Amino acid sequence: MSEKTKLTYADAGVDIAEGAAAVEKMKAYVQETFTKGVLGGLGGFGGLFELDLEGYKKPVLVSGTDGVGTKLKIAFLTDVHDSTGIDLVAMCVNDILVQGAKPLFFLDYIATGRISSDKVADIVKGIAEGCKQSGASLIGGETAEMPGFYSDDEYDIAGFTVGIVEKEKIIDGSKIKEGDVLIGLPSTGIHSNGYSLVRKLFFDVLNMNVSDHVDELGMTLGEALITPTKIYVKEVLEILANHSVSGMVHVTGGGFTENIPRVLPEGLGADIAMGSWEMNPLFPLIQEKGNIDESEMFKTFNMGIGFILAVDPSEADAMMKTIEKSGEKAYKIGTVTKGEGVRYIK
Repeated sequence: MSEKTKLTYADAGVDIAEGAAAVEKMKAYVQETFTKGVLGGLGGFGGLFELDLEGYKKPVLVSGTDGVGTKLKIAFLTDVHDSTGIDLVAMCVNDILVQGAKPLFFLDYIATGRISSDKVADIVKGIAEGCKQSGASLIGGETAEMPGFYSDDEYDIAGFTVGIVEKEKIIDGSKIKEGDVLIGLPSTGIHSNGYSLVRKLFFDVLNMNVSDHVDELGMTLGEALITPTKIYVKEVLEILANHSVSGMVHVTGGGFTENIPRVLPEGLGADIAMGSWEMNPLFPLIQEKGNIDESEMFKTFNMGIGFILAVDPSEADAMMKTIEKSGEKAYKIGTVTKGEGVRYIK
């Protein structure tokens, strides 16, 4: 190297100007999520949030973190990036919601090989939308440009959220008992789990493209696969304000088979009534085209139910009416029984 050659950060593949442009483009989206607890603005070294503890006797903070997984590959193929931001928020806030927590704030992490300010702004736009849907403030984040580590056109995202719940109102499943009714809230599709199997089936085995129209779905394959995860916060908090709930399940990786037992006390299992809910046609399509065993489907996908509540039989009908009045759908999908594990009853 010549003594006169002067290297810059840009020579190494890091574009500081493009990163600054991304911050400017995302500011409006971020500020739309701010609630009264947010102190300061975007760009500080840390996000400040003032807790409003009025009405709480023993407040407990509940935290959660997650990513979107290989669903991001669908975003790369479709060039649709705002929906992945919604997915990111959903995977975090739905998890802490299971314990009865109301989300307070959210932080994101975006890592890429080369920053595109437009693409980063789209991702953050989706994150902001997810925060608005869940009532959380987007108070901080990090965008890391890592040339040589990620390819130029790809990225990964992760999120972190904190919520609050009154200690005596924490829902941990310990009150679930035999005979409790399982009420399922519908998913919007695959959500953010099982995409490695989905991509293997559609792109490797069936040689399909995201632009292919699928008659059974009434849309292109890409449109079906990029549909964002449903955020259940407002719906479930309304339920908790009016009804007693023994336990809740966010149906993510592991499907029914792995997630339902996570909240059940020892010695209890669940009987799921097959056909008791309206299933998104994407799941039968996957099962048929992939020749996938039913047991594999139920331990991989949400199968059309993204969130489950366990309630006393005396509460079930009233809760169903509350949900229906809000314009949402709900299904009685099964019961809690003696014996461990999940059984699928036809």
